[in-house]
Amino acid sequence: MLPDLSTELTARLRGAFLKAGYDADGVLDVLGPQAHAALGRGEPEAARRVSRDAGELGTLIRLFLLGDAEEPAAVAKALGGLDVADAVGAGLLTSSHDRVRAGLDVRPYGDDTGSWWVVADLDSDQRGGPVPADHVLGVGHASISLARATSRRPVNTLLDLGTGCGVQALHASRHAKRITATDLSERALRLAQGTFRLNGLDVELRQGEWFAPLRNRTFDQVVCNPPFVVGPPRVDYVYRDSGLAGDDASALVVRQLPAFLNDGGVGQLLASWVHRRGEDWADRVAGWLPKHVDAWFVQRDVADPALYVGTWLRDAGVDPRSDEGRAKANAWLDWFAENEVEGVGFGFVTLRRTDAAHPEVVCEDLRHAYDDPLGPESAAWLDRVAWLRRHSNDELLRTRFTVPETVVLEEVSAPAEDGWDTVVRRLHRTDGPGWQHELDEVAARLLAGFRGALALEDLVTLLAYAQDVDADALAEAALPVVRELVRHGMVVPV
Repeated sequence: MLPDLSTELTARLRGAFLKAGYDADGVLDVLGPQAHAALGRGEPEAARRVSRDAGELGTLIRLFLLGDAEEPAAVAKALGGLDVADAVGAGLLTSSHDRVRAGLDVRPYGDDTGSWWVVADLDSDQRGGPVPADHVLGVGHASISLARATSRRPVNTLLDLGTGCGVQALHASRHAKRITATDLSERALRLAQGTFRLNGLDVELRQGEWFAPLRNRTFDQVVCNPPFVVGPPRVDYVYRDSGLAGDDASALVVRQLPAFLNDGGVGQLLASWVHRRGEDWADRVAGWLPKHVDAWFVQRDVADPALYVGTWLRDAGVDPRSDEGRAKANAWLDWFAENEVEGVGFGFVTLRRTDAAHPEVVCEDLRHAYDDPLGPESAAWLDRVAWLRRHSNDELLRTRFTVPETVVLEEVSAPAEDGWDTVVRRLHRTDGPGWQHELDEVAARLLAGFRGALALEDLVTLLAYAQDVDADALAEAALPVVRELVRHGMVVPV
């Protein structure tokens, strides 16, 4: 049965949630840090205990966050007098043995600005078994990762392609004037509509496969969390499987998305790509790109096939040791072996439509840990790429540069006969993605002069004189290094 979260029902829910304080801060205040952390680990008893004295908010916590069966009268009171039978008929609740349970996952979710509510299907733990094929995923690690990797600069129009329960559109409401959300799944659109109504958002919804519902339309920004799971061409679960083989789903989005961007528009998505024997992953993903697109591929992880299969089986609530799990795992691993897949890469893709004759395409491995969100950095990366494109080498030489305070020079030395010999000089940006660049002694000395007072050509001339080397040769060697450091925000023009 498809849920039917009407405007009237969601308005009643919104009022009840606001009255009870059922938001991200309210839940944390009731549970406290310890019980809240335990709930996040899948240990609900501490949260259950502290919720008993929390009145209507406690009822909502047990109903929607813990999956408990509650008395209908208590639930009706917590839901602002909403008729329980109507809520059951809408799919919001289920009823059994004079008790009611949540039929949908409705939970607070917030950012630094405030809190929303997200409507999704119950996960495998809440259901007590595998999810159905049309399962609509709630707020997960992937959706949070994409939200953190998305630029939040103001735009007029934004497309959330494959919206699911509507998480990316919620974030988009902070910086986009008009939002369009699409999905192939009618169930997903129903739940996303419930999410938007519950939060008082006006979002245009369209149903269809990939970009089909959007012909002849373009947007300032497109975000997409596609069904990117890599494997045989089948659809076990619509939220993760595209029906396309291997990494063809990610390739399809990368190829087609730029055509739906306005000039200068930006697309950002999660993607996966296979690592095949004898093939460089960067060459593979760069080959997906159409013309006139700046592209930044960031690889955050690479999983071996066995780990990849086990992870996604458990994600759907399938025990890899069961007969079903073993059969699916064998078919999956056979496909990997037949296609010489040695690993599966995962990461973020940022695309910009450009009329430049030579677009910038960069593929980077950023598997190290860093705390800062990638969204602001992706926007700044595009700015720096555009700045470098506008400046020739001659103009670069006439530019004065400085080194930001967040960039430090690390040196590693080894014992020598007369003290210590430096064996590694590493420029390290301590914010953003934490980029690192190894430098030789000459480059380190050149950067020591980047204090905004002298142009690059003057610094090169002085260093060439001090090192007794040819200034033109030194400039030729320095320019590509400087360009790379500008691209990574490790030196900036004054």
